[in-house]
Order: sequence, then structure tokens, then C-alpha cells
Amino acid sequence: MASTHPAAAPATTPDAAPGATPDASSGAGRRDDATAGRLLARAARLNAARTVAICLFSTASAAATLALPAVLGRTLDLALGDSGKYGPWLALCAALIVADVLSDALVALLTGTTNARCAAWLRGRGLAHLLAVGPHRASAFTPGDLVTRLTGNATEGGAAPATAATGLASLLTPVGGLAALALIDPWLAAVFLAGVPLLVLLLRSFTHSSSDSVARYQSIQGDIAAGLMEALGGARTVAAAGTEARERARVLAPLPELGVQGRRMWQVYGRAVVQGGILVPLLQTAVLAAGGTRLAAGDVTVGELLAATRYAALAAGIGAVVGQLNSLVRSRSAARRTGELLAVPAVPYGTRPLPLDGAGRLELRGVSVTRGGGPVLSGVDLTVPGGTTMAVVGRSGAGKTVLAELAGRLADPDSGQVLLDGVPLTEADPEDLRREVGYAFERPELFGRTVGESIAFGPYEPSAREVEAAARAASADTFVRRLPSGYATALADAPLSGGELQRLGLARAFAHAGRLLVLDDATSSLDSVTERDVGRALTYDVRSGTRLLIAHRASSAARADLVAWLENGRIRAVGPHEVLWELPDYRAVFAEGTDANARNGEDGGSAAEAGARR
Repeated sequence: MASTHPAAAPATTPDAAPGATPDASSGAGRRDDATAGRLLARAARLNAARTVAICLFSTASAAATLALPAVLGRTLDLALGDSGKYGPWLALCAALIVADVLSDALVALLTGTTNARCAAWLRGRGLAHLLAVGPHRASAFTPGDLVTRLTGNATEGGAAPATAATGLASLLTPVGGLAALALIDPWLAAVFLAGVPLLVLLLRSFTHSSSDSVARYQSIQGDIAAGLMEALGGARTVAAAGTEARERARVLAPLPELGVQGRRMWQVYGRAVVQGGILVPLLQTAVLAAGGTRLAAGDVTVGELLAATRYAALAAGIGAVVGQLNSLVRSRSAARRTGELLAVPAVPYGTRPLPLDGAGRLELRGVSVTRGGGPVLSGVDLTVPGGTTMAVVGRSGAGKTVLAELAGRLADPDSGQVLLDGVPLTEADPEDLRREVGYAFERPELFGRTVGESIAFGPYEPSAREVEAAARAASADTFVRRLPSGYATALADAPLSGGELQRLGLARAFAHAGRLLVLDDATSSLDSVTERDVGRALTYDVRSGTRLLIAHRASSAARADLVAWLENGRIRAVGPHEVLWELPDYRAVFAEGTDANARNGEDGGSAAEAGARR
């Protein structure tokens, strides 16, 4: 029997999506089942040798189990007959017992390794596909849901090949027991067969009810995991607002329903076990009673009656079959969740290389993007000349971040085209694209064991000297060297402020700067003087190329060669900052408190900050 804690499943499974018709839901369910079947078949093929070995050794164990009652019965008859020839049969009994024990041990060993390998393959396949679908498409799944799919679900699904491999032995034992019972005495087999319809009904009821309850249990588990991830992500906000009790109640709100489905799941299983536990002894008692009658009539021997009693128990081996079905139901349900993740189409890439002498000219032609049912960008036409720095400004919700995503193909437009040096991004070679387009974000995530590794993380590994140069350009070198082990300091031992985190993100982007560098509000946590220093280094100390800056400060826009002004998803104007500054609506875009000094590249606080710095 598999783990007593089924893995989680998405809230969309098994229930229909809102507004879906029953036929559509059932069609989607059939497709998901087919996908799960293909996925498990692939996992079994990748571990074919181990799966076959499990099947062979479990079958050998079943064969030894089936042979033992007959050999024991014959040994007993010979011993009771005072023939003295039961020695070899007794040795055969011992050999069968040893073979059974060894076969079971090998099955246990191979099952453990096969389950681990299959789970690792499912987890790796799911993670690779998740990264291939791109950030926008992956956002259809909540972080908590993804965690359960790639951990618990992968483990549960990975057990399917080994479970299926032992399925032959699970069926061989009751079928072989019934056949052996018929060979001993057909009347005893007839007595047993009278109760078979009840066994079949029991198995059918268990399979249907268990599948439904497991899927619902997993769905609710996924909801709880998603809520927990949200609460952990906003832990500081929750603590500051004093809403711990409310958040705890929200996260655990599905718990009563989880309890209902969990109890239902184990009630179904328990009912099957109890019913089997009553039915099996009744069948054994019936066979024993009939066997006693046949023994009294001289139609069977004492040894044959002993064997018949054991074979009746094997033929009624409902517990093993129920356990196998229970494990297969959970594995298939878990594989279906992994299949849903794999069903999200990956981003298709081309093979066209970017021109070697390209200056980083970025073009958006008639680009439109819809998110959440509404337009975010509408018919955007924009050209960023190669080697220039363009700031993109606009009010919140104008579409700045979406435009930044399109520039390096972190997302695709719903219509229109994005080109880099004349090559449509949909046709560009992905390795070229990732090497030539760099990003720095407002809230960077750091990867690697140490601070130095986090800066070097990227499509290629820069040298230690290049890492330090990038850190200096991002005004990060000074505080990094003050850490206990400098660049070798473990990230876990390097408490970072918001500004320091952004500077490391900038350093990572600078270390891998290509022909296009996109800074998505990547200096928002820096003070004005540090921001100006970074801007100066970006001009003189980082590989030259095209810069696309998502800017909220007038000072950032003032340092750019050109400014693209977004309004309601459209380009309202493109031009130098000092020209656009003459427009009242343009000045209103920036935060309240910006004074006329912004025209010259300083916001209202820069003079005070510069004085304090001096």
C-alpha cells in the first residue's frame, strides 16, 4: 500500500472550470487521463530493465507462494503415511520459502530505486517544461500548486511503473490459487466461485469511489499549499497589519472540507478492507466445511485439504488487489497533475542567429497585448536605435513592464512583431537571445551559494575579475567587500537591504551585458546619488549597447537619450526628456514632489542626499 498522505492536486481538478459544460469537462478529463497514461508509460520505458526485473521477481515470489501449499500438503501426506520419503519434499518446502523471501527482498530493493528514478524523471521533466513555457504562461499556476506538482505529485506518480509491474503477481496469486483449488477438487472450486461476484462488486465500488475522493482530496491540498505560499510571501505585511489570525483562518479555511474528503477516502478504503475481511474468512470457512465433507468421503487427503484451505485464502486475496488498486489510483491522479503542467505549450524558438555586427536596434511593430481580458498595450510602434538609451515612462498600469517583457521575449505579443537587429524574436536562436539580451529587475532573485556566484549566474560564467568590475559598476563592490568573506560570503550569511539586493541584481546584469540591456525599474530602491553613479557607470564602464529603462523617476528619464511616453497602453510621444518636460501632462507622470531640478537629472532629494554623502 502506498503512502497514507496523497499528494496535492490543482483546484481545477477534477471539477470543471467555471462556465464549462459537462461534455467539455469530461472531454478535458479524458485528455488528461490519456496524457497521464502516456507520461507513466514513458517513465516505465526509461526504467524498462528495473520494471521488467520487478515483474519477474514478483512473479517468482507469487509462483513460490502458489507452489508452497501443494508441496506442504504432499509432505504432510507422506509424513502421515509413515513412508519416510518426505525428506526431499521437506527440503523443497524450505527452498520455496527461501526463494519467496529473497524474491520479496529484491522486489523491495528494485521498487525503491525505480520509484526514486521515476519520481526524479517526472520532477525534472516538469521543472524543465515549466522553465520552457516562460514566466507569463507559468503564472497560470500558483507557486504553492507548482510545489505540490513537482514534489509530492512527482513522488506519487513515480510509484506507478513499479506498482503496475507487481500487478501481474497480484493477479497471478488469486487466479493461480483458484486454479490450484480446482485441480485439488472441482467441488471446492465451485464453492469458492459462488462468492466471486461479491468480490468483483467490491473491487468495482472501491475503484470508482476511491478515484473520486483522492482527486478531491488532492485538489483541496493544492488550495491550502497555494494559500500558505501567499501568506509566507507576504509575512512582513501580515505581521505589520496584525492580521495573523485572519490569514491563518484564510489559509486553513479549506481544512474542514479536506477532513471530509480525507475521511471519505479512508472510509472507502476501510470499508473495502472490512468487507474483504468478512468475505474472505466466510469463503475460507465455506471451502473448509466442504473440504471436511470431501475428506470424510475419502475424496481428498489431509494434505490436500490443508492445501485447499491455503489456496482458498490466496484466491480471495482481496487485500493485495485493493492495495494495488489504491496505489495505482493515487499514482494516476498524481501523474495527471504533472501532465496538466506539461500540457501548457512551451515557447517555440527559431534557429536564426542574430547578426554579429548588430548594434542592438529594437523595433516593436503594431504590438498589442491583452491581459486579464483587457488591453495592456494597443498597436504600439516603437523603435529604439542601436546604441541609445531609451527610458519608458508612464503612469501605473500604462504597460511599461509588459513592454519590457516583450523586448527580450519574456512574453510574446498577442499581435504584432518584436525585432532585434532586424530579426523577429520568434525566429531568433534562444542561446543568442539570452546572451545578447540582459535584464535587471526591481526585485531580483539571487541564485548560487555565494555572493560572487549570484553575480556570475547567467548564460555564461564571467571571470572573477569581470564579476568584481560589474559589482563596482553597480556600486556594490564596497559593501560586498565588507561582508565576512567578501565575494565568497554565503548568501544565507549576507543580510541585504532592498538597495543592496538591487545593486547585486544590477551587477549580475552588467556582468552579462549584451547588445540590449533592459532595466525594469531596477534602481527604484537606490538613493538618487547611487542611482546617478550607476547611470554613469552604465555609460562608461559596462559594455556599450542599447539600454531600455523602465523609469519612475524624472532623474532617470533625464539621463536617457530618448524617452518613450506610454499612456493607456499606447505611445503618446517619443523625444528627449527636456523637450517633453515642457508638457504639463508629462510632468504630471512623475511622483509628486519632483521639482524643476528634474529637468537637469536630479529629483527633489538629490541635493540633500549628495550633501549628506559629501
